[in-house]
Amino acid sequence: MKAYYAILYTSTAIITLLARCASPTTPPVKPNIIVFYVDDLGYSDVGCYGARGVTTPNIDSLARQGIRFTDAHCGAATCTPSRYSLLTGRYAFRNKAAILPGDAPLLIDTAQHTLPGMLRNAGYTTAIVGKWHLGLGIGHIDWNHHITPGANEVGFDYSFLLPATGDRVPTVYVEDGDVVNLDATDPLRVSYHERFEDAEVAYTDSLKMNADLQHSNTIVNGVPRIGFMKGGRRAHWVDEDFPHLFNEKALAFIDGAKDKPFFLFYSFHDIHVPRLPHADFIGKSTLGPRGDAIAQVDWVVGQIVAALKQKGLADNTLIIFTSDNGPVLDDGYADEAVERMGDHTPGGPFRGGKYSAYEAGTRVPTIVWWPAHVKPKVSEALLTQVDLLASLTALVHAPAVHNIDSQDQLNAWLGQDPTGHKTILEESFTLSLREGHWKYIQPFIGTTPTWMENKKIEHGLSRVGQLYDLQRDPGEKQNLAEKLPEQAGRMQRTLDAVVAGQKIQ
Repeated sequence: MKAYYAILYTSTAIITLLARCASPTTPPVKPNIIVFYVDDLGYSDVGCYGARGVTTPNIDSLARQGIRFTDAHCGAATCTPSRYSLLTGRYAFRNKAAILPGDAPLLIDTAQHTLPGMLRNAGYTTAIVGKWHLGLGIGHIDWNHHITPGANEVGFDYSFLLPATGDRVPTVYVEDGDVVNLDATDPLRVSYHERFEDAEVAYTDSLKMNADLQHSNTIVNGVPRIGFMKGGRRAHWVDEDFPHLFNEKALAFIDGAKDKPFFLFYSFHDIHVPRLPHADFIGKSTLGPRGDAIAQVDWVVGQIVAALKQKGLADNTLIIFTSDNGPVLDDGYADEAVERMGDHTPGGPFRGGKYSAYEAGTRVPTIVWWPAHVKPKVSEALLTQVDLLASLTALVHAPAVHNIDSQDQLNAWLGQDPTGHKTILEESFTLSLREGHWKYIQPFIGTTPTWMENKKIEHGLSRVGQLYDLQRDPGEKQNLAEKLPEQAGRMQRTLDAVVAGQKIQ
């Protein structure tokens, strides 16, 4: 009998010890989730990825305490397609998603399964603050009345938006479907087709920076923009106010989400053009406005993380810090981004950048931070943002929904699987495939846009297929397609199968 009790006592002690050891790393069912989605931030544009000329201590701190991924990708090499892919878990080419004008209709079908919608159904309070660029309404938008459908109709309880981008009109904020501070006696009109004949001299402010012809339709806050706009003066934004105002809205949302877990999609305008950092950040880098905007991003991250800690929310908040596409220097405005680059290389060892089929088009800085649940490490797992929908669905134990593109890679995102995908698809003006260290770019049969050539963008578009061994040739200089035709052919067939709707592993 004594032996029995001894065994029982020992077994109980072991079980108790194991439970205590396991509890700190066992994820809660529904952590708060924040996605910091920076615009046009290149692979090596932050300190922990090798930036020079600008420091990012707050972002670097997330990386030291969390997981820094070296082979994680956005959905596409341009903004609208990447945002569409992240929020829907679908490749953008399936909806012919492209960079939208500022008056485009909503790109996401309101009946479609989305990341914010899934989390809202799982008991989350959801919000987006910042850049949208996924269209609004169903046709012609009357900016002087409530605008629907929009972000609120695809899963966000709260939305405070730049409707498109900073370089496009309308230069107003839209909060839960309504233009902020709009004066009914000064109606807002927007057109991407023709200039208003009665446009007023108010749009000839002294310029803060010069721009190319594409960006020289309407001047607001001393900055030329794409598209034509008239009226709505009280509603016009001031670009330099973005970081403080967006943080104010984000922190107010967090404060109001006390009784439920929350999801915040913090969608930066920085470091997209026009780059007009607040006076607090001018001169914080040696890279000019582009580098100062990176420093501004770092400050924003630091403020939000500090607030989480002050409110006791940090340990139960999962943060994903990443970018919507690779870097671009000259993107229509004369802001010395090229001239002041020095020895900083925005794409790191990788070729290309925004718009490009080369690796720097979609390989972006990606950090996962979740105190007490994610162990610090550097991971080489092959990941894509397309998988965030399925992966976060698994995290919060929500019902899985059939999706041919988004796959559950939660173990890789949390650092428990060092490999991730065997194969991912990369989108640009053509399609590419990654299989381990192999990269294949399929032939491009269209016409290369003139503006790409004018801006000297390494677009990676070619009439022939391209095959690269990134392990030996990360700069994609030696095309091996002719030397390894079977490999190139097999990868092309895999691409064809994905386009036809087949899942890849």
